[in-house]
Amino acid sequence: MMFSAAFLVQALLASAAFALPSSKDRLASRRARRSGDVARTRQSKPVNIITSPQVSAAVGNASHPEFSSNWAGAVLVASTATYKSVTGTFTVPTPKSTGGSGEQCASAWVGIDGDTCETAILQTGVDFCVSGSAVSFDAWYEFFPADSFDFSGFSVSAGDSVTVTATVISTTEGTLTIENNSKGTSASKTVTSTARLCETNAEWIVEDFEECEGNDCELVPFANFGTVEFTGASATTSSGTVTPVGATIFDIEQNSVLTSVSQSGSTVTVEFV
Repeated sequence: MMFSAAFLVQALLASAAFALPSSKDRLASRRARRSGDVARTRQSKPVNIITSPQVSAAVGNASHPEFSSNWAGAVLVASTATYKSVTGTFTVPTPKSTGGSGEQCASAWVGIDGDTCETAILQTGVDFCVSGSAVSFDAWYEFFPADSFDFSGFSVSAGDSVTVTATVISTTEGTLTIENNSKGTSASKTVTSTARLCETNAEWIVEDFEECEGNDCELVPFANFGTVEFTGASATTSSGTVTPVGATIFDIEQNSVLTSVSQSGSTVTVEFV
């Protein structure tokens, strides 16, 4: 039996359309990647500073923000080992799509290092993703340069108040804790690394994180997360507790500026614009 070239092309296109994964399939695939069932992994990364932003430094609520492709938020910077822990509380947002059919995500976290110290980050937070009408949330911990891992059996939902804390035990060991204040649950993990913390940065961040296949990593499509407000934001040092007052402010620029960050007292506000 003979088929025309046009018929064969239409048949191939139709079979490809039927093979497209549903929103549930995409969410299941991401969860499989996060559990290590397939080769792709999830990582937060050090800040990728844009040295020549395409916009004026007056954009946003900060008078002189810096710009990066992946971090939005506030970072305290010290010249020597200073920060022993960092904490903050935020309400988990409901992510919204900015268009297109693929999954989009963002992540809110606190951490030690990752700006002027590029060798390691001790961090914990929550990812929020949207695919079609489906949203999902993952609570995770990471001691970069290792991959992130989900807290087993710990659930978060949109509207939950969560408190996240990263505590340094030594330059190669730390404890990462998340509390769901709305559900009355908590989880904690002590982690070690061959990489060494500098203890020179404390941060409160909304990130466009990466997914990696081997050494090949790319930013996930960035979701409209609305607003993430870190309250009770503080870091401990050997001489006491400090707030983010005087912190370096970062906004995300990806062709255009996607965030607006402000800081007042112990509150850091990150808005999608």
